[in-house]
Amino acid sequence: MKWNLPNILTLLRLLAAPGLAVMFLYFTRPYADWFALILFLSAAITDWFDGYLARAWKQETKMGAMLDPIADKAMVVIALMILVGYSTEHWTPWLVLPATVILFREVFVSGLREYLGDVAGTLKVTKLAKWKTTAQMVAIAVLFSQGIFEHYFVMSTYGMDTDLIDQILSGQVEDISGLQWKLDGMFWSGRIGLWLLWVAATLTLITGYDYLRKAMPHLKEG
Repeated sequence: MKWNLPNILTLLRLLAAPGLAVMFLYFTRPYADWFALILFLSAAITDWFDGYLARAWKQETKMGAMLDPIADKAMVVIALMILVGYSTEHWTPWLVLPATVILFREVFVSGLREYLGDVAGTLKVTKLAKWKTTAQMVAIAVLFSQGIFEHYFVMSTYGMDTDLIDQILSGQVEDISGLQWKLDGMFWSGRIGLWLLWVAATLTLITGYDYLRKAMPHLKEG
């Protein structure tokens, strides 16, 4: 195994995946959301840098090729698990379905690659699959920010009478606590994150079918 910078970045990204869950174990919200968002964004950035540096410096290795897709899948799976587990009741049904599609595809394609063994090279990553990964990463980051807005809004309204909250949001009372922008941030980050996750789920189905189609000649009996 060669320990160069691209491989080290990939390994750090792999270790960061369970770190997302650790943030919610040791920190209260919204600090856990902040740390998870920063960790996830850092990992997403290194996902681009390690591949770019490996190609630019001609440091592509078997270990890097093996760890890179594992790190990507671990990050997405654990992040989706956290988002589903900590999402509010209002968003959960709309979040579970695209998350299920994405997780099913990751398991399916991983099993397909394992079965094909030496001929798994036929399942090369396509440009559409890269767009799918980008949509997933952006969607997850935006959904983590939704949790931040939500908890700051809840903290700002703690102990307030519901009538007072309504008066502030309707403009009858001065909004000195910034309730409106926190509520808008919570609403729009949740909506945009869900839309992007549904886009990622759609691309997931398309790329998953494409991989299956390419693998079919190798799955025929006899």
